[in-house]
Amino acid sequence: MSVTNIVGKLFLARQKQLSRYEKDAELLQNMVLERLMQRAKDTEYGMNHLFSIIKDYDDFARNVPVNTYEEIKTDIDHMRHEGSDILWPGKVNWFAKSSGTTNDKSKFIPVSSDGLQNIHFAGGKDTVAIYLMNNPNSRLFDGKALILGGSHAPNYNFSNSLVGDLSAILIENVNPLINLVRVPKKKTALLSDFELKRERIALETCKKNVTNLSGVPSWMLSVLTKVLEITGKNRIDEVWPNLEVFFHGGVAFTPYRQQYQEIIQNPGMHYMETYNASEGFFGIQNDPNDPSLLLMVDYDIFYEFIPMDEFDKPDRHIVPLSGVETGRNYAMVISTSCGLWRYIIGDTVMFTSKNPYKFVITGRTKHFINAFGEELIVDNAEKGLAYACEKTGAEVLEYTAAPIFMDHHAKCKHQWIIEFAKEPANLQQFADLLDSHLQEINSDYEAKRFKDITLQHLEIVKAKPGLFNEWLKSKGKLGGQHKVPRLSNNRDIINELLDKNNTNFDIENPLPNANHP
Repeated sequence: MSVTNIVGKLFLARQKQLSRYEKDAELLQNMVLERLMQRAKDTEYGMNHLFSIIKDYDDFARNVPVNTYEEIKTDIDHMRHEGSDILWPGKVNWFAKSSGTTNDKSKFIPVSSDGLQNIHFAGGKDTVAIYLMNNPNSRLFDGKALILGGSHAPNYNFSNSLVGDLSAILIENVNPLINLVRVPKKKTALLSDFELKRERIALETCKKNVTNLSGVPSWMLSVLTKVLEITGKNRIDEVWPNLEVFFHGGVAFTPYRQQYQEIIQNPGMHYMETYNASEGFFGIQNDPNDPSLLLMVDYDIFYEFIPMDEFDKPDRHIVPLSGVETGRNYAMVISTSCGLWRYIIGDTVMFTSKNPYKFVITGRTKHFINAFGEELIVDNAEKGLAYACEKTGAEVLEYTAAPIFMDHHAKCKHQWIIEFAKEPANLQQFADLLDSHLQEINSDYEAKRFKDITLQHLEIVKAKPGLFNEWLKSKGKLGGQHKVPRLSNNRDIINELLDKNNTNFDIENPLPNANHP
């Protein structure tokens, strides 16, 4: 009997519990809300918002305001400076430094001991439970797990208050037994210099029996490329013949799928998406044939949703899980045992099923382009790029897009900077395919593109190799969970990238063709 067969028995009880998600999701959510209210009623926030008398969701919605980071920043700063019983009972020692926002301002998300156990680690355990349920012949625990993490940020630390990437916090607090099956060693995993970390990871792992990978697709791909370079092999499955699954999250996998399939040609290789953010662990892909994620409804997370078509309205309608509709775009609002109360995390989702509740990530409340009423979201961009790549054989490594605002001729369009892993033979054809497919999947974009009256044909600027990593490095965000914002409603990021790309771009007279010299 293999080690996996023995260890797998530890997950049987939880696998049975997960079957309740199909019928009892709303009951489980009510139980979560009651549990959170009871635990936090004697905190400063709980007393100020009458948690002790809240009996149901309607009471909760009346007494507790919807928050962004700015509304709770003072409380979080107090927690970081030795404050106890502020947003959550006791002293919170860890704070996840937020990344991936459209500005350089850091956010420090509290990560309590309860949150670690009942949200983040619960999600990790359930990911394995679901994977083993779908793959009964797995040998997952018969080898090592290559887990790619971030680093601490000691310059942000206070006494007994530590800051790091979420992945670094998880590595620091994980059960010591996990270290018996994971690589690289902890010291390497927490290095802040990603280029040094990448080389050391490759050296430490290339002769191990790695059976599974966990991390952000872009950074993991960089590590795997280094492994191939060091070993002289052409494929990763030649280095690790027993590799069977990549647990991925952080950015959409679609732009990277082809590249992974080229370097991992084992027909038994699996890819499983998770949705684990600094604020919480929200979803797991429970069906290999369905990209939708199962909403994890019995963790220490109570969910609410704001329809995106009402997001900026003063009388917007906020609904609990029972009030969502499939096929509608929502901003996610969470209350958790880390002390985030009715907190808008900035991600948008769309439900594909209610029995059980399953969803896809559609983008960000801020990472979108709506400069001209076109309502372009990240999900549209990913699908458009996937279509153009399929038709041309191209492979996209990184990208970002932003509007070129109306000039004196009332002409405007979207500008994309794309770093290709494999360039299309004809860049104009690629741009045409992307533009036409965006019109097919987004009616607002199609309406604005009608006869080029409002929005002109999109423009693609080809990025030099390594441009996006160079930009991230200049921001101190190379590695870990950091990622390039895909869509922006302003030109701040794209102009910085254009400068680094040494592109002669005249904003007053943008060139009409798809590529700049």
